[in-house]
Amino acid sequence: MTALQAALAKNPPPQNPKKTDDADPFAAAVDHEIHARLAAFSQGVDGYRKHPYRRSLTDPPTIWSDGTTRLLDYGPVDGKPVLFVPSLINRAYILDLSKRRSLLRWMAAETGLRPLLVDWGTPGPEERRFTLTDYIAGRLEDALSQACALAGGPVPVAGYCMGGLLALALAARRPQDISGLVLLATPWNFHAERTVQAEALARSVEAAAPLLEVYGELPVDIIQSMFSALDPFLVTRKFIGFSQMKYDSRAAQDFVALEDWLNDGVPLAGPVARECMGGWYGQNTPHRDIWAVGGSNIEPQNIDTPALVLVPQQDRIVPPASAKALAEALPNAECHNPKLGHIGMVAASRAKTEIWQPMADWLNRI
Repeated sequence: MTALQAALAKNPPPQNPKKTDDADPFAAAVDHEIHARLAAFSQGVDGYRKHPYRRSLTDPPTIWSDGTTRLLDYGPVDGKPVLFVPSLINRAYILDLSKRRSLLRWMAAETGLRPLLVDWGTPGPEERRFTLTDYIAGRLEDALSQACALAGGPVPVAGYCMGGLLALALAARRPQDISGLVLLATPWNFHAERTVQAEALARSVEAAAPLLEVYGELPVDIIQSMFSALDPFLVTRKFIGFSQMKYDSRAAQDFVALEDWLNDGVPLAGPVARECMGGWYGQNTPHRDIWAVGGSNIEPQNIDTPALVLVPQQDRIVPPASAKALAEALPNAECHNPKLGHIGMVAASRAKTEIWQPMADWLNRI
């Protein structure tokens, strides 16, 4: 929760604001609406803070680990292994959010697939020095080798958001070990839309350089502030919406589960922060074919692995035009455009029919 949210929760706006001069009914209506929205926002934040829901899922077995990175096996043991790669910024359990909103547990139980989830963990002393090459050519390739050993051959790889970029680089480096590539809401052209905001994000990392030098990582609060700037009114809208839900409803529980995940972020290793926010957002290095991993540029036009690219139409985090550019660059890709948002595509009530099942069907075909 941000400082602003906490402050408003402790000091809510007045419920009976001073009336505006009756001679100006428009001003009075505006004043009333402002105070009503502030009151609803404060009510939503307070309701979230007091809600009893707590995530209670137990992690599946760890079949490999190195440093803070683990590979979690959701089973079944006779299923077809699929390697899932999440972002480095947020916790991996967005794909295993709750009992009713777990893509991976549903996939393991219903589809004959065996999801293997890369859990990056919180950077430790070693990981704070990591570049993206360290993560991809080191940890991620080792996780892929474990998955291939279980499968007895190549496996499909699915990457979500930033994890899609990591999965793409993995496919460029190890094409013989990857049978298919699923990219969910994966950015590519970082200047396709909102170029000003992207460049501002890059400047923010430059401004945070002293923090990176002292701590070796970009703190969670700074990361959240940077990305909040991409949609400044999102927090206000969602807590107003929460204030209108029934407190004990499934919708309210789902909201709290998702908000808890959002607030459970992890810091980003300093070199990775510079490479992602300075390079990707600032210089648009992926779309310009100058983003390099292990000394080699990642060029999607040279990756002919069968690919399923899922570009949610209502994505406010990764502009659809940014993700669509990757689908257009890959020579062997099919692109779907579900009517969902960035997080909704893996956690919304409609995700099972619009994303989960079509993705499972595609993975079983390759």
